[in-house]
Amino acid sequence: MRDQLRAIGPLPSGSRILDLGAGDGRLAAALADRGHSVTAVEPVRDVAAAEGAPGVTFLRSRIEDLDLPAGSFDVAILWHVLEHLSAPTETLRRIRSWLAGGGRLVVAVPNLASWQARIGGRRWFHLDPTRHVVHLTPAGLEALLERSGFAKPRRRRVFFDQALPGMWMTLLDRPSGSAGALRSFVRREPAERKSVAAATALAAPALVAAVPVELAATAFRRGGVLVVEATAA
Repeated sequence: MRDQLRAIGPLPSGSRILDLGAGDGRLAAALADRGHSVTAVEPVRDVAAAEGAPGVTFLRSRIEDLDLPAGSFDVAILWHVLEHLSAPTETLRRIRSWLAGGGRLVVAVPNLASWQARIGGRRWFHLDPTRHVVHLTPAGLEALLERSGFAKPRRRRVFFDQALPGMWMTLLDRPSGSAGALRSFVRREPAERKSVAAATALAAPALVAAVPVELAATAFRRGGVLVVEATAA
């Protein structure tokens, strides 16, 4: 949560925020606690953390089905959502229309140019081909944002939020024989017992290795998560 709030940065009091793909609602609730008006959009997950919270309006909808007034938000957030969308350019252009002039967009996606992507290859934790339909490098994301009506893209650094866990799980998946074995086990999805056992045995040493490697990757701008802020042109 601290990583997310730090990446979003300071906001004027009473900002109108659109949280697209709000997940469990914790980010929306945290922003509302800071005095902002938040519209949380989530099509699938239970947003118990945000439902009923003062300052939060919840919409159960896919982004593609939203019909929102033009210029009605100051900030839009796509936190690990863009990689799930089959038409990212069209979606970003619609989001641009919902932002007031000079409004901000904050996007977080897995970083295809990261060290963990290179280390993991086909077993990179964030590859997740059953759920992710597009992956982006920093240059690719910035070009996509500019093509969609945003200007002045600026990168932000995150470490804990899905970056360190991504490196940890990538290092676990390399020798386990099955990408995401431990994750599948935790989610009660099919996973080979041998692969789960191997991943469990390596969990602690892999975490010890993941911390310095991801720290170095972040320092060299090759962290596992790419966060970019851009302004509605």
